[in-house]
Amino acid sequence: MVLLYVNILRSSRFCSLSAHLTRNYKQAGLHVKKAPFSSQISCYRTTNSVHLRSPQTAPHLLLCSNGRRACFQITPKPTSPLPSGPHFHTSAPVRALPAPLLWLLLKPLQKITAVILGRSIRKWWVALPPNRQHLMREWIRHRRWHLISGAGVAMVILALLLLTHLDESPVTGRTRLLVFSREKYMELAALTSEAYMEEFAELLVPVTDPRHQVVERLVQHLAERNKDIPEVSDVSWSVHVVQSPNVNAFVLPDGKVFMFTGMLETVADVHQLTVVLGHEMAHAVLGHSAEQASLSHVVDLLSLILLTAIWAVCPRDSLAVLGHWVQEKLSQLMFSRPYSRKLEAEADRVGLQLAAKACADVRAGPVFWQQMEIRDQLTGETTVPEWMSTHPSHSNRVTQLDRLVPQALELRESCVCPALPATDPRVVFTKSVRVMLEVAKNQERGGPEGAHKPPLPRSPASLLTGLPAALLAQNDLYPSPNLDQEMKGQVSFIAAESAVTASVPAPSEGEGSQSVGQSTS
Repeated sequence: MVLLYVNILRSSRFCSLSAHLTRNYKQAGLHVKKAPFSSQISCYRTTNSVHLRSPQTAPHLLLCSNGRRACFQITPKPTSPLPSGPHFHTSAPVRALPAPLLWLLLKPLQKITAVILGRSIRKWWVALPPNRQHLMREWIRHRRWHLISGAGVAMVILALLLLTHLDESPVTGRTRLLVFSREKYMELAALTSEAYMEEFAELLVPVTDPRHQVVERLVQHLAERNKDIPEVSDVSWSVHVVQSPNVNAFVLPDGKVFMFTGMLETVADVHQLTVVLGHEMAHAVLGHSAEQASLSHVVDLLSLILLTAIWAVCPRDSLAVLGHWVQEKLSQLMFSRPYSRKLEAEADRVGLQLAAKACADVRAGPVFWQQMEIRDQLTGETTVPEWMSTHPSHSNRVTQLDRLVPQALELRESCVCPALPATDPRVVFTKSVRVMLEVAKNQERGGPEGAHKPPLPRSPASLLTGLPAALLAQNDLYPSPNLDQEMKGQVSFIAAESAVTASVPAPSEGEGSQSVGQSTS
């Protein structure tokens, strides 16, 4: 035993400490041999003694004291070597909700808060005595310039905040407002993809189905021919064909393409399908979903001020509800829907460029929307005025695409694509509709001409088998040199689910990928 005296205070605190002591102690003529040991000190208060543990290989040390001197007893504690493998175990990180999703969840709560706040202000004002109301009005009148200045400063701060979130749109170079970053919106897109996959799990067409293969090849061909655009080459595109009569298709920001079989039954040829896919892919490339959500976020935040004022000023709840409804409709008609139509028009323009670089016949784009217009008329589908819709009308889309076709043809030619036939599908469609109307009139009159004229051929019911056969051929396919004669001999039209037929297959990927670097967006 070795006695070693240390002066300490009675109320001293000792905290956990690990140390290796390898020193020679010499006290009162006695020597402590050099022996490495690890001492761990527990944290507690003491007035007389502190207990320490030391390795078993080290000698037992007892340090005693009386009065103001403390007694330490050091007991050996074996030291174990560190394990060779990893020995730190951490829990999985908790992922926060994406900002866009969090905003969508809090959006109803924000409106409820504004309604409650406005209604509380109105109740508080009505409960005030007349003299207090008069004093409040006088206070506001005397400090009106201070209030106006504060509102002006708030508007300047808001404007500066919005300026810091301006971004340049890819391909077009248009300046736009982006509150949510692309990374955050990609997280939301992943959650949306999972939800759609669960919703359409039992309706997905097998990958071996020709309809899936035709869409898959067209999407990969579009991606290959437009790989000079970073937003196209950085995305992993995948195709999902849904068995549904809905005439619809959409592409999520993460590259998930959802095509409904109703759309495949509506298009007439691969060129129309390429234009449709180019339009939907343009939405993803340009980040329209994040842009539209950003605008909606800003408009909703500003609308909260107006909503609070409506519920504070209206004398009755019924009038406040009416004012709330009018405010929402005005917000949609003045901001949301016009902006949505603007994004759709931009997707039409960029999608036509993507299709042109993929060597599609871009003249088929206006024909598709003419077919859609006739289809809606024949099926009796209700149409709303364009100013009330989120999409441009079919006729306006036809006009815009007709104006963009010459530029798209120049872009297609610069990509060293095969020459197009001289016959314009737009002219063929116009003649088809004219003939269809003449036949319908003659049949209604019951005249001899209508009785002897052969019926017009409908769009082939085997379109979905013809398209895969044209696209999945083993050899490279090129436009037919006898296309003019073929199109003159075949006049088809769309009626309900009919479409204009064409026999021009899409160019092969191997031939079309020779001049990607020469094209410009």
